[in-house]
Amino acid sequence: MRNTKNKLKLTSRGRHAVMAMVELAKQGQNDPVPLSEIASAATISISYLEQLFAGLRRNGLVRSYRGPGGGYILARPSAEITVSDILLSAEDSLPARRNAAQGDNDGAANEQTAALMMHISDVLHDVTRQITLDDVMATRYKKSA
Repeated sequence: MRNTKNKLKLTSRGRHAVMAMVELAKQGQNDPVPLSEIASAATISISYLEQLFAGLRRNGLVRSYRGPGGGYILARPSAEITVSDILLSAEDSLPARRNAAQGDNDGAANEQTAALMMHISDVLHDVTRQITLDDVMATRYKKSA
């Protein structure tokens, strides 16, 4: 089992980042999309999106443009952006890093639980790095009955 530098987790932060990236991808890669449009479409507050997009930008998933007509575009094609890229980037923001620095141990009370949590993180990473933003947009993953 590999020792991942960043533990991959499913959090509301990651879910919101995926939702926002899907909304951004729907707009195409030509014209920058204002955060207000993404916020409205994904029903996420602009201030929360600003936090998320800071991590997405820092990790090379989006590009920002200032001024009139400014906003965000995908930094690379949606077929090259994986869900694991998005989830890891969503956690790469000031509040998330602050929580990790305060000793986030996922409630691991013992070595066995810690090992299990790391294994789950590794499995989650293996699965989500195979799913691209294109896959999500193509609704290849539908809720089963």
